[in-house]
Amino acid sequence: MFVAGHLGDRLDLRTFLTIGMVGTGVFTSLFGVAFWANIHSFYYFLAIQTLAGWFQSIGWPCVVAVLGNWFDKKRRGVIMGVWSAHTSIGNIVGSLIATGLLKFGWGWSFVGPALLITFLGLVVYLFLPVNPPAVEAERDGTEVDSTMRLGDTITESFLSSRMSTGFDRRAVGFLAAWKIPGVAIFAFCLFFTKLVSYTFLYWLPFYVSQTEIGGEHLSQETSGNLSTLFDVGGVVGGILAGYFSDQLDGRAITAGGFIYLTIPALFLYRTYGHISMTINIILMFTAGVFVNGPYALITTAVAADLGTHKSLKGNARALATVTAIIDGTGSVGAAIGPVLTGYIAAISWDAVFYMLMTAALISGLLLTKLIITEVKTLLYGSSEEDEIVSPASEPRPPIDVLI
Repeated sequence: MFVAGHLGDRLDLRTFLTIGMVGTGVFTSLFGVAFWANIHSFYYFLAIQTLAGWFQSIGWPCVVAVLGNWFDKKRRGVIMGVWSAHTSIGNIVGSLIATGLLKFGWGWSFVGPALLITFLGLVVYLFLPVNPPAVEAERDGTEVDSTMRLGDTITESFLSSRMSTGFDRRAVGFLAAWKIPGVAIFAFCLFFTKLVSYTFLYWLPFYVSQTEIGGEHLSQETSGNLSTLFDVGGVVGGILAGYFSDQLDGRAITAGGFIYLTIPALFLYRTYGHISMTINIILMFTAGVFVNGPYALITTAVAADLGTHKSLKGNARALATVTAIIDGTGSVGAAIGPVLTGYIAAISWDAVFYMLMTAALISGLLLTKLIITEVKTLLYGSSEEDEIVSPASEPRPPIDVLI
């Protein structure tokens, strides 16, 4: 993802994103082809999964950069909160498709989604406008008006839109992007946040199948379908996190609040989730809200804000790089968490949940300085430090003036 983000600020985003989607489709399908080809080599699956992961990593920096190009900072939280629901919806649909196709052979669980993403990659190439100038859309001032009516401003079709190609010398370097205030803090915060989120993503169906709920064990198919409720909670959490961060004008306050609430949510799910199906559903949904809420906020609105930080002096060619740094660092945690769970679960599931709660605590503590800065800004007005946390913010009057 670090490489993909670096390239994303220098290449045509539409073409680069298409390459990522089609490449993902190809290598995901090759994973499934092993079913019919009777391939059982561990190194085959390792190589295919690694290459598939490389192409998948192209996606997130590119799509966040595209959205950052189109929407202004003041409304970015709620807009990206709604938009980020696609990650949870994709997890739900992917789980349902894979589960549904499993009865025809596990190979179809990979080939089916692979064909879908390849088709959508072609759709992206044909119709995606990466920024307003690509379709000669007008905008007022220095920010894109997110309420603009595209039908009134587009003067040429998407198919013939003029996309910039080649390298842009104005693009921010990888090391320079790390030095943007707030980038490193949110990157390491996401390391632990994504560790929790992806551990649930990969292990929740197995955990549900191995745990008695209401006195009985569920089938693998039922466990897989039930676990999608965690992602349903994630949809709600992402939207709420984006909305609250806009209303409070505080990304760190919102992210930290959700992260700290993750700890009791995980504890309650582990302690009482087995009592009945109803209680399990409620607690799983609640955990999804608090686990995926800050994950969605940090990887979208926060990344886009920092990618257009005032220290860049109007240079917008840092969006993909900053997004890749934040989400790429998070992906390291996403890789470590499920691996650790495999070993810790052999000891006890209680230990797994304690590990996840500890990760959430560390993630919240990393935001402490930024949270304090935002609270001071909220109470006493703006300061130079405001830009570290909310580079999108206009100077604000003291809270008593607002009241």
